[in-house]
Amino acid sequence: MKTLPNDFSGQRVLVRVDFNVPINADGEITDDKRIRGALPTIQHILQHGGSAVLMSHLGRPKGEFKPEMSLGQVVAHLSGLLDVAVKFAGDCVSEEAFAVTADLQPGEVVLLENLRFDKREKKGDVEFAEMLARHGDVYVNDAFGTAHRAHASTAVIAQFFEQKYAGFLMQAEVDNATKVMENAERPFTAIMGGAKVSDKIQIIQRLLDKVDNLLIGGGMAYTFLKAKQYEIGTSLLENEKVALAAALMKAARAKGVTILVPVDSVAADRFAEDADTAIHRSNSFPADRMGLDIGPETFQAYYQVIKESKTILWNGPMGVFEMEPFAQGTVAVAKALAEVTKEGCFTLIGGGDSAAAVKKAGLEKEVSYVSTGGGALLELLEGKELPGVAALK
Repeated sequence: MKTLPNDFSGQRVLVRVDFNVPINADGEITDDKRIRGALPTIQHILQHGGSAVLMSHLGRPKGEFKPEMSLGQVVAHLSGLLDVAVKFAGDCVSEEAFAVTADLQPGEVVLLENLRFDKREKKGDVEFAEMLARHGDVYVNDAFGTAHRAHASTAVIAQFFEQKYAGFLMQAEVDNATKVMENAERPFTAIMGGAKVSDKIQIIQRLLDKVDNLLIGGGMAYTFLKAKQYEIGTSLLENEKVALAAALMKAARAKGVTILVPVDSVAADRFAEDADTAIHRSNSFPADRMGLDIGPETFQAYYQVIKESKTILWNGPMGVFEMEPFAQGTVAVAKALAEVTKEGCFTLIGGGDSAAAVKKAGLEKEVSYVSTGGGALLELLEGKELPGVAALK
């Protein structure tokens, strides 16, 4: 991928951004992290003589106009962040939209309406992509979160431009994932959590050839514990993946990878914030309880590994961190990563729930890098080529 040049004089730069932000019923943006993530690329274009035409999706409108998913709700907030009066085109490919972007002057910014109001976007329609390309002289993709989708605006459109570049966010995401998977300083530890083993099979298999340690938490841990023939009560279980979990642990041992699973859990009588909870060891787990977080002994064992690591990849929470009684393990891991980052460890936090957990703990700026891409990061770490990245090469 080519990095952004320092001269966009007189050029309209069509930028695929990821403004898929949460908006409440009052039209207020409740988390603008994704918008702020695109600012350096937009500002660079404006500062170097260009104008910016921004395109994004918002939500899942399924090819229909839905006012609650209109990107018009983002205009005022974006204008404030950029200190520029952002224009809005109420469509993507109508003649009215082309009229808005036709005669842009340097320093001007236009935001196009939600790409997914047109069903051709998700279908990767070539004609739609070619129409979108009329909005710019140069193409930049800075939407890492959608780079794993072969959509019109992310993968198909690049063929219509001689000048195509990765934005700063896209470049940083790819660089940091590559650093972890190809150039990690050892010891390298991966912390994998979340609900299901099935979501993480491919990445775990690839990590076994890369890491020194693999720490397992979250709901998926109970499938691993079942594979070790422990009682797991009513905890989350993917019964059809038990044999696979056993095979992964066997493969880890063969490769000299230390794989740790919880030795104790915060267990509850039901899945509720006000549930009755107690700490139970994995070797004496009650049949009528469910594990909803790693326990304190487990965290201490994980902490010893974390302290000795030089590179850490964390993807997936340790428990149901959205509920306060089951958030302690996840918060403790976040704090431990912030601590070792200060001591020189490189810490990459995977997108989605892990990023939300780090933010909830107020530690976003205390770790090395927090990815904005959930599925995109996972696929990149699995070794897959992302359509949105491949299109820029």
